[in-house]
Amino acid sequence: MNGGFLVSKIKQLSDRIFERLLARQGIDAFNGAQGRILYVLWQEDGVSIKTISERCGLAITSLTTMLERMENQGLIRRVPSEQDKRKTLLYLTDQAKKLRADSEVVSGQMRDIFYRDFTAAEIEQFETYLNRVRTNLEEWRKA
Repeated sequence: MNGGFLVSKIKQLSDRIFERLLARQGIDAFNGAQGRILYVLWQEDGVSIKTISERCGLAITSLTTMLERMENQGLIRRVPSEQDKRKTLLYLTDQAKKLRADSEVVSGQMRDIFYRDFTAAEIEQFETYLNRVRTNLEEWRKA
């Protein structure tokens, strides 16, 4: 069985293609990894660093430098939580909010590449399997 190798290869290839599509779209304000963080914030603005870590699958130690860079680029703001001063919440800047539409174009292009020649039923079945793998990995990580 070579599922793990295939997943690693797919991730490597998709990261490279995503970077190329960002460049073609003229998006140089963020890279692919930063795009995952922005995606989470586009879904729900004002979340904790821990939430970003969990949803993006990035270690908090890795996030620290990325978030600092994104803040310096004017993409996010860090704000201490009013409910818990130990927590820092992340918010999108207006600049980052304006990038969403262009990013969605790139995401659509990635989806089209991923699912080229798939039927709707195949896509649904494939995503069911992927969600099962994700669930297994998340459960193992928490154990």
